[in-house]
Amino acid sequence: MNNIKLAAVCAFGIEAIVKRELHNLGYENTLTDNGWIYFDGEIEDIPKTNINLRSADRIMLVMGQFEALTYEELFDKTYELPWEEWITEDGAFTVKGKSVKSTLFSVSDCQSIVKKAVVEKLKKKYDTDWFSEKGAEFTIQVSIHKNTAILTIDTTGSREGLFKRGYRKNSIRAPLKETLAAALVQLSYWNKDRILLDPMCGSGTIPIEAALIGRNIAPGIERTYAAEKWPKVPENLWKKARVEARRKIDFNSEIKIYASDISKEAMRIAEENAYKAGVDDCIEFKVQDIKNIELPGEYGILITNPPYGERIGKKEEIQKIHKAIGKIFGRNNTWSNYIITSDTNFEKIYGRKADRKRKLFNGDVKVNYYQYYGERPK
Repeated sequence: MNNIKLAAVCAFGIEAIVKRELHNLGYENTLTDNGWIYFDGEIEDIPKTNINLRSADRIMLVMGQFEALTYEELFDKTYELPWEEWITEDGAFTVKGKSVKSTLFSVSDCQSIVKKAVVEKLKKKYDTDWFSEKGAEFTIQVSIHKNTAILTIDTTGSREGLFKRGYRKNSIRAPLKETLAAALVQLSYWNKDRILLDPMCGSGTIPIEAALIGRNIAPGIERTYAAEKWPKVPENLWKKARVEARRKIDFNSEIKIYASDISKEAMRIAEENAYKAGVDDCIEFKVQDIKNIELPGEYGILITNPPYGERIGKKEEIQKIHKAIGKIFGRNNTWSNYIITSDTNFEKIYGRKADRKRKLFNGDVKVNYYQYYGERPK
């Protein structure tokens, strides 16, 4: 048994979704703290969570947590951690950092101290004064908040977070991150037995993520991870996690997802992305202006990411779109509507106050997720 502590990192506002995903995967003891969901696991849980979590951005290996009021304390307590158990002699390790409301406020100094402590520990382990750093990637992060330091290693990979599924080779302007799109779907009442419609789908991220959920296709099954090259995480554990994920795919359910956009180019890209994701059979794409939309049935779910000021479009055009959403979808009591936008006047233009409004972040942009609940199927 190799007991370890891990943390799933996510965007602010969707911690509850990631926590629910972890519980569904069998992790009961979780602790949530500002975009970090900590949980206990074993080495095999590094592949399992990286491959299966839909709304987390990264999986971090937690090396240690301690109070540090001086640089000497930071060095000594960092040195005490078991870096030599994870980082190889040729490992390419870098240190990233952040410090908030702490005595050690200089991030660059904290990074240097941590790097030096790790180097000294590895010198002792490998009996050498020089490291090539041409091997596997080990990105260390030191986060200090109110004088409490948490040191982690990124198992996912420093350059490509979990939102990089691999299917979206092409996108239009201002795409929605795959991880956030998955969260939007999971925050709704949609399930594979109900209709889903995105009338402004752009490159298709929301309908594709919904189809992946409906088919129970693990989002990270086809991509690679930094920890795949770590000797501590054997290749057979990655193979096992992928085999188990493939066995759980639902190929038989009939999934009805409709996606449209006014742009022919967007539709072409969306269709290509759906094909790459392996869910093109679940989604019906159509080039269409939202004003010409006809509802494809009752008790449907609308989830959409319309253009807004920080993305694209003029204010007058955006408000026309929001008014159309309210007119077409807001007057049908059987439809539940979910709209993400930064427009604080959305409810007024839509014509009704939302049943629930959740604050989220689309990248660095503060947005609201407006939720309107329709009747449930009987």
